[in-house]
Amino acid sequence: MELSLLTALSPIDGRYRSKTGELAPYFSEFALIRYRVQVEVEYFIALCRWPLPGLGEVTPEQQACLRALYDRFSPEDATQVKQIEKTTNHDVKAVEYFLRDRFDQLGLGAYKEFIHFGLTSQDVNNTAIPMSFRDAMQQVFLPSLQGLVQRLKDLAAQWKDIPMLARTHGQPASPTRLGKEIMVFTERLEQQLQLLSAVPFAAKFGGATGNFNAHHVAYPQIDWHAFAHQFVSVQLGLTRSHPTTQIEHYDHLGAYCDGLKRINTVLIDLCRDIWTYISLDYFKQRIVAGEVGSSAMPHKVNPIDFENAEGNLGVANALYEHLSAKLPVSRLQRDLTDSTVLRNLGVPVAHSLLSLQSLLKGLDKLIVHPAAIRQDLEKNWMVVSEGIQTILRREGYPHPYEALKALTRTHEGVNQTAIAAFIESLDVPERVKAELKAITPFSYTGI
Repeated sequence: MELSLLTALSPIDGRYRSKTGELAPYFSEFALIRYRVQVEVEYFIALCRWPLPGLGEVTPEQQACLRALYDRFSPEDATQVKQIEKTTNHDVKAVEYFLRDRFDQLGLGAYKEFIHFGLTSQDVNNTAIPMSFRDAMQQVFLPSLQGLVQRLKDLAAQWKDIPMLARTHGQPASPTRLGKEIMVFTERLEQQLQLLSAVPFAAKFGGATGNFNAHHVAYPQIDWHAFAHQFVSVQLGLTRSHPTTQIEHYDHLGAYCDGLKRINTVLIDLCRDIWTYISLDYFKQRIVAGEVGSSAMPHKVNPIDFENAEGNLGVANALYEHLSAKLPVSRLQRDLTDSTVLRNLGVPVAHSLLSLQSLLKGLDKLIVHPAAIRQDLEKNWMVVSEGIQTILRREGYPHPYEALKALTRTHEGVNQTAIAAFIESLDVPERVKAELKAITPFSYTGI
C-alpha cells in the first residue's frame, strides 16, 4: 500500500497533514538530515576560521557555496543521503560521505578529511535537533500560541461588561464578568510563556565522551572548549552544555517539554470551561453552512472544536511527559534510547498546534447568549447574600451570616422579593437598607 494521506499510520501525516505540514521543515526525516548538513558545514567553516593548523581559511565565495548545501538542500539530496545510509547503516556517517562528495565537486577535496573532524554522531545530533526544535518553536508554534492569546484578549475586552453567574463546586456563587473569566486564561498563558522563554535551547559538543579526546590529541595547543563555546553559541545560536558525557543532558529540553505541558494544561482548562458555558447555553455557536452536528439529530451543533482541542492536548501532554522523564536518563556515558525517542519530538508539537487551530476555530464560532446568562442570574438572587451579610458585619449587626444562611438555604429558592422582604425586616437604619437593596446579581460583580 503506497503512502498517502489516506494510508499514513499517523493522523498527523494523514488526516491532519494540511494542518500540521508547516512543521515538516523542522521535524521530518528530511529536516533532520538538512540540519545535520548545516551543523557539519558550519563546523568545517568554524575550523577554518579558528584557524586550525594545516587548514586554510575558505574564501567568502567558498563559504557561500558551502552554506548553499543546506540552504538549498533538496529532496533529491536527502534521497542520496538515504541511499548512502543503506550501505553505512549509520545516518550521521551517511551525511559525512554525502558532504565528502560535495567537497570534491566544489574543489575542496583537499579538506574533506576535516568534515566531521574528531566528532561523534551526538555532536551533530545534539546540535541539529535543538536547532530544529528552536526554529519550530520560534517560527511556527509560539506565534500560533501568541495569536490565540491575542484572540482571547480581544474577546475579554469585548465581553468585559457582561455580568455572569459564577459557579464554585458547580454551585451558584458570587457573580463575575464574562470578560474577566477569559482574562484569567490570558494571564496564565502569558505567565507560562514568560517562564518558557527562560529555558535555553541547549546543545552538547565535545567529542566521543565529552572530553575532546580526539581533538586534543591531534591539536593539543588549541583551546577546544573555547572553540566549542564560540561555535555553539555564536554560529549555531544555542547554549553549550559543559561538561557532558557523549550526549546532551536533555535537562533543558525536558524543562521545555514540561513548560509546553503546563501551557497545554491551561488550554485543557479553557476547553472544558468553554464547553461547560456552551452546555449552559451561555454561548450559541455560529452555524457553518453544510456542516453536520450529529448524524442522527439534525438540531445539534456540537462543541467539537473544543473537544478536538482537548483530545489533542491530552495526546501531546502524554508524549511531553514521557520526553521530559526519559530523555535526561541515560546509562553511564551513553545509551541509544534517546535516539528513537527524539525522533518523536515533533509529534506532541503537531498535536499541540492542531489544538491551537481547533481552539481558534471554536472561539470564532461563539455567540454570546445574553438572555440565558441573564436568566441564570435572575434565578439565583441568593448569591447577593455574601454582600448583604458583609455590610451587616460592617454595621455590627448580630450574627448576619447565620441570618442569611437560614434565608438562603430554603428549598423553595430565593428571589428578589424574598431578599427585599428580608432586608425590610432588619433592624438597621434606612440608609443601610437602601444600600442593601441596591445589591443585585447584575451589579454585584466586584472590580
